[in-house]
Amino acid sequence: MKILFIASSRIGDAVISCGILEQLRRAHPKARFTIACGSPSAGVFQRFPALERLIVFDKQRHDRHWLSLWRQTVGHVWDLVVDVRGSGLALFLAAKRRRILKGGRRPGRRYAQLGAALGYHPAPLPVVWTAPEDDAKAAALLGEDPIIGLGPTANWDGKIWPAERFVALFATLATRLPGARAAIFGGPGADEARRAAPVLAAIPQAIDLVGKLTLPEAAAALRQCRLFVGNDSGLMHLAAAAGTPTLGLFGRSKASEYAPAGVRTAIAQAPGPEGAAPMEGLSVDAVLEAALSLLNV
Repeated sequence: MKILFIASSRIGDAVISCGILEQLRRAHPKARFTIACGSPSAGVFQRFPALERLIVFDKQRHDRHWLSLWRQTVGHVWDLVVDVRGSGLALFLAAKRRRILKGGRRPGRRYAQLGAALGYHPAPLPVVWTAPEDDAKAAALLGEDPIIGLGPTANWDGKIWPAERFVALFATLATRLPGARAAIFGGPGADEARRAAPVLAAIPQAIDLVGKLTLPEAAAALRQCRLFVGNDSGLMHLAAAAGTPTLGLFGRSKASEYAPAGVRTAIAQAPGPEGAAPMEGLSVDAVLEAALSLLNV
């Protein structure tokens, strides 16, 4: 059985879709999967156990990326095509079954929307996949001390909680969790480094993981954290999918759609209209209360 899964290029959306992808793998244990996604999210699927081929295609002018993907997939008769991007490409492929999920923004949890579209009730929670070498690298980097993961970056500045408040939060949490160390997570690139720099400078003993891990390695490292606190970002979703107690911070984005989905998660929201509240309005005390409830200390 051959299944084509067309996934999002955004890391967070890609992670959210992993719940239905894992459900498909379990329902069809002998199937081989081709996964198509953009380069930012390719690492999300790198360790998928049933992966036969990973097609990385990035946006081109005049939507030529869809033509490129069609050329790479048209030569097969697919038993199932699942398109979480709602592109309609599946209509132009030979497929026995198609599931074209609606794209765009709409009310409700995104992971639940994906699950319902495939008939899964309840919707499966997102998952991550790692290899032994990812887990070994994470163990070597983080050691045996209790780790509090911090995610002070995001894809735009409006979603970012002030750096000094991450620092103040960790200082208080460290008094409640003796021996705790901070691990600072962030993606590659100059913007991520810039956004994480004030927190790293203020917590010199922190483990600097900004731009230093692949996505599977980041998932393995996040899995070892006692708690992850971060802005609404792909890393936040990765932490929740890894099973880490995860606290997502929201103000300029909608928790009703993109709150972290996992076995132990919580949110702290800035006061004001959902999706339009300044992150500066979110106090350290409010975040601390939510964090302590997840830590159970």
